[in-house]
Formats: sequence, structure tokens, C-alpha cells
Amino acid sequence: MKKYELIDHTADIGIKVRGKSVGELFENAAYAMFDLIADLNRVKKREVLGVEIEGEGMDELLADWLRELLYKFNGERHLLKDFKIEEIDQKSLKARVRGEKLDLSRHSLKMEIKAVTYYGLEIKRTSEGWQAQVIFDV
Repeated sequence: MKKYELIDHTADIGIKVRGKSVGELFENAAYAMFDLIADLNRVKKREVLGVEIEGEGMDELLADWLRELLYKFNGERHLLKDFKIEEIDQKSLKARVRGEKLDLSRHSLKMEIKAVTYYGLEIKRTSEGWQAQVIFDV
């Protein structure tokens, strides 16, 4: 099963993400977002950061998870590539993420993601596990 695929959308870019579990779905969504931002083959797992998120349901939790990770990149310059959901339920999650500080002499940026949108955001159970769609403002 492919982790994610791109969705063609005017002025924005979207992803369809899959996972065998909700945790894997959230991990794959984070990976997809950072794979759009940078060449992850050049990112080392030097730092470990803890992340805790609360939301009002799975859709909001997914958006808030991605927004927090995007802040870690845009605000704190952490380029992340490894995501592990340790606990997740309908309204909260705890995770560990790994990566390193952005170093433009080594890291190749591909795209600027400005925001995670609610437009078209959906999570659903499928016969293979879970699937989500997320649109990013670029």
C-alpha cells in the first residue's frame, strides 16, 4: 500500500493518505507534508521532540497535528522525517518526532507550505484501514 498520493487542486496542493491504523495514518500524513517541503533523504534523525495535541474530533486532531508540525518547521526551523504516534484517541494524541534543524547548505527545500486547511479535510475508515484527505495552502 502506497503511503500517500498527491491530489491536483488549484493554487493549493492536497494529499490522500492511508494507514492500517489511525496512528499510522497520522504518521503518514506528517511524512507526506514534510516530503513536500524538503528532500527527506538528506535529513538526519538527530533530535527527538515530544508533541501533544488536543482537538474536538479526528478531523480537527489531524489538522492540529499537521499545524503543530508545520509550526515546528516554519517557526522553529525543525526539519522532521520520522513520526511515531505513541497514544491517540478521538480528542488527543502524544507523539515523538525526529529530525534536525534546517541547514540550507545540506537540505534541499522543494515547496513552501503556508497552512493546513479545513477545506476538503476528511478521515474515513476503509476496507484496508484508514484514509484521509488534506489540502495545504502553498
